[in-house]
Amino acid sequence: MNQSYEQALQSSWQERQEYAERMLPVIGQLYRNQAVEVTVYGRNLIGASAIDVIKAHRRVRLFEGNKLRLRESWPLLEALSKLSLSSCEVDIGRLGVEFAQTESDDVDAFLSERLADAIASNATPKPRDVVLYGFGRIGRLLARLLIERQGKANNLRLRAIVVRGGKEGDLEKRASLLRRDSVHGPFTGSITVDNERSALKANGSFIQVIYANNPTEIDYTEYGIEDAIVVDNTGAWRDRDGLSQHLQAKGAAKVLLTAPGKGDIKNIVHGVNHLDISPEDTVVSAASCTTNAITPALKAIDEAYGIANGHVETVHAFTNDQNLIDNYHKADRRGRAAPLNMVITETGAAKAVSKAYPKLEGKLTGNAIRVPTPNVSMAILNLTLDKETTKEEINDYLQKTSLFSDLQHQIDFTASTEIVSTDLVGARAAGVIDSQATIVSGNRATLYLWYDNEFGYSCQVMRVVRDMAGITVPILP
Repeated sequence: MNQSYEQALQSSWQERQEYAERMLPVIGQLYRNQAVEVTVYGRNLIGASAIDVIKAHRRVRLFEGNKLRLRESWPLLEALSKLSLSSCEVDIGRLGVEFAQTESDDVDAFLSERLADAIASNATPKPRDVVLYGFGRIGRLLARLLIERQGKANNLRLRAIVVRGGKEGDLEKRASLLRRDSVHGPFTGSITVDNERSALKANGSFIQVIYANNPTEIDYTEYGIEDAIVVDNTGAWRDRDGLSQHLQAKGAAKVLLTAPGKGDIKNIVHGVNHLDISPEDTVVSAASCTTNAITPALKAIDEAYGIANGHVETVHAFTNDQNLIDNYHKADRRGRAAPLNMVITETGAAKAVSKAYPKLEGKLTGNAIRVPTPNVSMAILNLTLDKETTKEEINDYLQKTSLFSDLQHQIDFTASTEIVSTDLVGARAAGVIDSQATIVSGNRATLYLWYDNEFGYSCQVMRVVRDMAGITVPILP
């Protein structure tokens, strides 16, 4: 390698890094001030690093065959920051590719046309109070997601968490678990404890910690909390009668369960049946992590090819429900040491799909294997289709679905031949299609779908919270 080539390579990289560093404060200000989220082909750049921005731009070539240079998208972002926009999600990757294909150099006119809906709208949703009832794995991840979006344009405010206990040192323990996570890494920001007011302070958020053994004994209005959405992360109640106890608490208006609901409770998988939520619904379920992972992909496949029948096998990370070492457990096999064994167990996810997508009622069976990994799971979808296809055709369809459909937040796509489970920690999509593992023979298709059963699911829960709050975020262009 000669010196001139080395210098050119270094200069090219430095240029990209400089543009990325220039973009970061603009991306942050757009979100904090206008609730505008900037993405690049589905990759959300809120809280991203300069390297994340560069990698997101490189991703464009995988789908378009051509690069999107940061110096090409920077003028679009800069012009975007000067517009008065309502809350929306703007993909500057797609805008950059589209603008490059025009013969115009008028960025302002181009954006005015493509973002007309957001420019014309003056909608400013009223901020909604959110309470986390339970502060386990999902509760703490929901807290992170709520806190990362703090700003004057934020429409969801984490006001309180409710836990049992209250022993000396409890607040410090809660703060420590939020601050450090063995799987998801350190909290981005600052967390302090306010013992005098029994609260946590995180990145400018004041979060009341309420100690209670029963929802009915709480008066949220004492803490200035009104019309709150209570997210129940305990799983202690799964039916309407049990969950309706939350509604007896003053200041609580709606309840969202982060587990499959029983009886007549709507089980919502955002992207599939979230439009079923009505303003009158006071108790809703966000279904399970596996149901959220598989239902969007199954819906997409059924709409394109038809599903006659199928079997879903889940290879699932172990959960807190299992034992660390062999001990009594009411369920078969789950009493055996989780870090040492693969454990065959049942899952209701396959049957639960029909609650969100009724067209597959009675068409799916399912089972699960718990494995000795702490997070990230895989669903193997063995499907008999109504028509024949090929691996290339079905992968191409799923890739386009992940980018350009209403399921783009639910379905992600990878073409990597080296990806493994730890690479998917922190994935925000409900599920990620592993295209290299796809098998097709005639009308038989086997799809492998990764999902972060903690963080990816929590992102889906947050989308349902926004639905319940009546907050809609259009995706542009």
